[in-house]
Amino acid sequence: MGANGLSPTGRFKTILVCTDGSEFSDGAVRIAIAMAKKAEARLLAVSVVITNYVYEEVAPAAAMEAEEKVYAILEEVVARAAADGVACQPLVRRAIDPFEAIVAAAEDENADVIVAGRRGKRGLARFMLGDATAKIIGNAKCSVLVVPKAAQMWQNRLLLATDGSRSSDAAAVAGIRIAFCCHIPATVLSVEVPKHSPERQAEAARIVERAVAAYTAEGVEVEGVVARGMPTEVVVETAGKSGADIIVMGSHGRTGLGRLLVGSNSLGVIGKVNCPVLVVKGF
Repeated sequence: MGANGLSPTGRFKTILVCTDGSEFSDGAVRIAIAMAKKAEARLLAVSVVITNYVYEEVAPAAAMEAEEKVYAILEEVVARAAADGVACQPLVRRAIDPFEAIVAAAEDENADVIVAGRRGKRGLARFMLGDATAKIIGNAKCSVLVVPKAAQMWQNRLLLATDGSRSSDAAAVAGIRIAFCCHIPATVLSVEVPKHSPERQAEAARIVERAVAAYTAEGVEVEGVVARGMPTEVVVETAGKSGADIIVMGSHGRTGLGRLLVGSNSLGVIGKVNCPVLVVKGF
């Protein structure tokens, strides 16, 4: 599980931040700029004009106004990045549903991570965590970092939540790179779930031991924790106790439920913590 040679999930060479100009996007923009500066990464900012050809024909003035607002939003992001010494490339996309445009932009630009706010605006409707952000996490090929609006760049401790799945191993690699680059210690957590078999529960200690060995080998200060309970609650509680200000976890676990797990564990944690959560896709 070494960090070297596993670049698709461990690297952050291209960062795509999505913004709608609302207060809920502010944390994402702030963190994305800080990440790009720390990792010397390419930074892209995307904003979506919510439109379709019927709307443009029926209300061309309103459509033009919406587009002008998006350009203004991106100009502000570019200026914020420049003030911090970071170059930022603006991207304007047009779509009926913003998540599709954001995912497509990430693929077009070969982004390693999408940085998104926890809530935002979708035209006159909502941009809820369980709606657009969940769709981005479920459909993006790259990792997704979800950032609450008041979150700051991490500087205390990284928490890796792992169940030994392939996406958890990918999350471990990403966590190593983040902890090493940012010079912060890490906590590796695996949960003994009561409903699992005794054999499955016993694996938690071995999973933690393996991950701790990988972090130690890369020169990252690390502690291992095995806790019993329901995964979402245990991850949130451990993050609070350890002082973690970034959580890293895989997008899918070992349940075989595929995307359903994204909605249960990852999104459950995202909705209950005040720090950024990086959801990492498997190898």
